[in-house]
Amino acid sequence: MDWDDLRYFLAVAREGQMLGAAQRLGVSQARLSRHVAALEEVIGARLFDRTTRGSTLTHDGAALFATAERMETELMAGVASLDSSSSVAGTVRIGAPDGFGSAFLAPRLGRFRAVYPDLRIQLVPVPRSFSLSEREADIAIMIGRPKRGRLRLRKLVDYTLGIFASRQYLDRVGRPQDPAELRAHALIGYVEDLVYTPELNYAREVLGDWRSDIEVSTAIGQFEAVRAGAGIGICHDFMAATAPDLVRLFPGLSLTRSYWMVWHENLRATPRVKAVVDLLDTIVREERDHFTRNGADAG
Repeated sequence: MDWDDLRYFLAVAREGQMLGAAQRLGVSQARLSRHVAALEEVIGARLFDRTTRGSTLTHDGAALFATAERMETELMAGVASLDSSSSVAGTVRIGAPDGFGSAFLAPRLGRFRAVYPDLRIQLVPVPRSFSLSEREADIAIMIGRPKRGRLRLRKLVDYTLGIFASRQYLDRVGRPQDPAELRAHALIGYVEDLVYTPELNYAREVLGDWRSDIEVSTAIGQFEAVRAGAGIGICHDFMAATAPDLVRLFPGLSLTRSYWMVWHENLRATPRVKAVVDLLDTIVREERDHFTRNGADAG
């Protein structure tokens, strides 16, 4: 059995379609199909049911998928064990929400290079979910605890959010005295059909019929719109603490979420990933108070 055939099979099984798997692997769809067909011939069974909507695993395909994943895990662990005695070097990609990634982590990336000069860090701070099994990132920062998958995880920190407006906006329009009065103001929030996790549906915790007049798909974008006086929005306290022109409305109203650090079980013994996990945890622990309202007020 050819490992390349299994690698292509895994890509199709994870992607759910031939075209998407081919694009992810950077090969032609015809080449991908040949590898899958060769594997089906060796196995002596059909591995996918192909429809216009994509490719779904057959019963035999599902059984092979479980075996192939175990083989992949053993291979990754074997490579990691060979590398365990070497220095921390190579590339580690971190996927993160844009608020944490851009506002907190990006300014601190120099510390990774200072501690590990042979390490190359790739930060992808975008509002989306990252597939660790498909190698979209080595480490992912997630909002809320992941519920499934062959993952290693560590809670990083709780963070708080509040309702903010710029002094410029309040001088121009007036200050709402109660959350119900928000209906009369320009509200800023997420593009609803692009919200990638239920943890971000916090606007309606403030106002049951919250409707954004300005929708921005990133936390950084919303923060900048609020700071520029476009309207009232929900901002991270650790970001608002850097903008003295912002006013926190309704002091008794605060929202809490959590950041979790997640990496695939396959990478548990990889020195560079372990080093980044530990250092990132240390950096966040050192500045833990920075993430909450009380800590932001104190700063």
